Amino acid sequence: MQVLVVGAGVVGLAIARAAALAGHEVVVAEAADAIGTGVSSRNSEVIHAGLYYPTGSKRAHHCPRGRRMLYEFCASHGVPHRKCGKLVVATNDSEAERLEVIIKQARINGVEGVEMIEGAAARRLEPALACTLAMNSPETGIIDSHRYMLALEGDLEDRGGVIALNTPIERIVQTRGGWQVYFGGADPQSITVDAVVNSAGLGAQKLGRATEGYPPERVPPLFLGKGSYFGFAGKPVFSRLIYPVPIPGGLGVHVTLDLAGRMRFGPDVEWVGEENYDVDAARAAAFYARIRDYWPGLPDNGLVPDYCGIRPKLTGPKEPAVDFMIDGPAQHGIPRLVHLFGIESPGLTSALSIAEEATSYLSA
Repeated sequence: MQVLVVGAGVVGLAIARAAALAGHEVVVAEAADAIGTGVSSRNSEVIHAGLYYPTGSKRAHHCPRGRRMLYEFCASHGVPHRKCGKLVVATNDSEAERLEVIIKQARINGVEGVEMIEGAAARRLEPALACTLAMNSPETGIIDSHRYMLALEGDLEDRGGVIALNTPIERIVQTRGGWQVYFGGADPQSITVDAVVNSAGLGAQKLGRATEGYPPERVPPLFLGKGSYFGFAGKPVFSRLIYPVPIPGGLGVHVTLDLAGRMRFGPDVEWVGEENYDVDAARAAAFYARIRDYWPGLPDNGLVPDYCGIRPKLTGPKEPAVDFMIDGPAQHGIPRLVHLFGIESPGLTSALSIAEEATSYLSA
C-alpha cells in the first residue's frame, strides 16, 4: 500500500516509520525545508511520565505507553536522553489538595514510582526549592528531540520511505483509484496514493477542510497557544525538573533542563491570532513572580529571553482542555484516511504509541 503522511514533525515521522515497518510504501510531505521545524522543535523536550491525564483519554493511554516505548527506542538507537525525574510542588494548602488529586490520577494511569514527599524531603533533594509538599516522578526525563527525529527518519529511509521537503499539500480528493493529492511548491503536481495521514500540526485543520468528502463539521477549531521560554543566566541550581501544580491552560511555568544541564523556564500561555515566534522580554516580569513561589532565590536580572513555541490547541481561553483527536475510518467512515488534530503536549512522548494507533487504521 502507498501511504502519504503529511507533516515531518515527530508524530508524522513516527507514523511514517511505523507504516514503513508494516511494509507500506511511504512518502512524507513536509511544507518546510527541513524536518521538525514547527511544534516539534519548540517545546520543553520533556519525556512525560503521564501524570495528569483523565482516565480513559487518549493522553492517558498514549503518554505512559509512549514513554516506555520512547526510552527503549532511545536506548536502541543511541538517542541522547536522561531520566532525570521531576518534582511537582505545592506551595500552599490549596495546591497541596490539588496535588493529592494528581498523584491519585498518576497511579490510575499506571505511572511507576510516583510518591508524595514532605517539603523537607523535597528540599533535601533540591536545596534551593521552597514547597510544603511535593510529588516525586522518577520516570520523567529529557531528550534531544532533533536527534530523536533524525533516528525516526533513519528507520523510515532504511525501509525505503522518502521525505519530500518544500512540498505543501493543497487539496486531497478521493477517487476510485485512491486518494488524489495535489501539492504546491516549485513544481506543483499531483500523485495518487492508497492512504493519507494528516499529521500537519498547526496546518492540520486547513488540510482537513481541503479534504474533499471529509465532513467539514468534523474539523475542530484551532486556537494558537503561544508559550515563551526564558533561560537562566547563572549556574543551574536544580538537578531535576521542577513543576508547579498545573494551572488552567497548561502545566505552569516550570524548570526544565537540557542535556548540558542548562536551566530554562516556561512556557507561559499567550493566546495569539497568528504565528509569531518572537519572545517578548517584558513577559519576564510575570515569570519572576511565578518562579519565586517555588524558588525564592531567583536573582533579579537572572532571566534572559530564549525561544517560544505555538501549541495547536482545540479549546481557547478559560475553556477546559480536550483530548487528542485521532479521526480515522471508524469515526468518520471514509476508508484509508486519518486526520490528527490538537496533538500538543505530551505528543513528543506519545509519538510512538500514537503511530501504532494511526497506522492500524490504514487498512480500514
